[in-house]
Amino acid sequence: MKYILNYIINYIYNYIVLLGLTFCSGSLLAQTPLQVYQDTAALNNPGIKSLYKQYEALLQRIPQNGTLPDLQFSAGYFVTPIETRIGPQQAVLSLSQSFPWVGELNARQQATTERAKTVLEEFNGKRSKLNFDVAAIYYSLYVLRSAIQITEENFELLSTFRDLSRVRFESGTGSMVDVLRVEMELGELKNQLLYLQDSRQPLMAEFEQLMNNTMDSQVVFPEVLWGEELSLNKDIILDSVSSMNPSVLSLEHQILSYDQEVIAARKKGGPTFTVGLNYTFVGQLDGYVGEGNGRDAILPTVGVKLPLYRKNYNALIREKEIIRESTALAKVDAVNVLQTQLSKGFRDYDDAVRRVSLYLELERYARQAMDILIAEYTSSRVDFEEIIRIDRKLLNYQLELEKARADQNTTVAYINYLMGK
Repeated sequence: MKYILNYIINYIYNYIVLLGLTFCSGSLLAQTPLQVYQDTAALNNPGIKSLYKQYEALLQRIPQNGTLPDLQFSAGYFVTPIETRIGPQQAVLSLSQSFPWVGELNARQQATTERAKTVLEEFNGKRSKLNFDVAAIYYSLYVLRSAIQITEENFELLSTFRDLSRVRFESGTGSMVDVLRVEMELGELKNQLLYLQDSRQPLMAEFEQLMNNTMDSQVVFPEVLWGEELSLNKDIILDSVSSMNPSVLSLEHQILSYDQEVIAARKKGGPTFTVGLNYTFVGQLDGYVGEGNGRDAILPTVGVKLPLYRKNYNALIREKEIIRESTALAKVDAVNVLQTQLSKGFRDYDDAVRRVSLYLELERYARQAMDILIAEYTSSRVDFEEIIRIDRKLLNYQLELEKARADQNTTVAYINYLMGK
């Protein structure tokens, strides 16, 4: 009864999880564009669907491993009846049921249940990895879009400088060298812009692959990327990664599964009992008028299978124990790797936050310097080369700022992935 209740609870829980994915579109208005793309990718991803089907298949194996062996029935007919004192034996019906040692079926059920949970954690891990992959490409596309916009704006600004330098040259207050300098800058900038535009197609192809669908419309981005922050203390995150990461949980369920397989292997080495019933049809004996003439015979039977040859069973038990030890070591190794990855994630997050603050400040300074230089250039008090130099810095700071914003969010997405979110 306890097993049936747990089975129903697990099945309903995971049905609700899958149902949540199916009806996630009903709450799209409350989601960021990125979350919408992540849910869409999860709904369309064949690898995730495959893992969930594997999980459902393992759920169907649980009752199989907890069921008694099939009832055995046999029938026999005496071609040459055997004569007895009360009549000839004509036919025999036999029915028997085997019972494994107490606890073996339950252990096999529990092992399969833990095996199903292992696949469920693989499903959760693949969903979490997909979320991160979609986020990483989305932020890369955002940086690319921002880089194209910033480069186009800078191209327009330099075009204005070119017109201004030409006016000054024609009026005799400037040099043709200034015109040529800005022409060279425009040529390099145009080439850079073309490269950025060409870079969009490979990223979009990768994004569509994650969506498992062709994107008929443009990817939606905010005007300025929102800033993701770590919602938990670093120590709490470390504990969460070590205990809640799907790969760690999957290995834990594997260990529990092997624990039950060890128990099942030991129980398998116990005696197996068989209870049966033989029913023999007896015919009438001619000329006999005594009591019991032609009465059918009923013979209850009890049998036991004794596993006297222990080598096979001992090897099976040891095999399961070794696999269990191996999986436990794999879990320790996985936790160590995750902690190292998390340490790098913290470093990258802190670096990205610092860079966002830095480039916001540097961009502001560069804009102020550019405004001053433009004003001074119109009054012939500054070298045009200084304007080009500051323009390059302003362009670089703007690009680095958007990259830092994307890096911050990407790192948070990676840390969430390590936590299994």
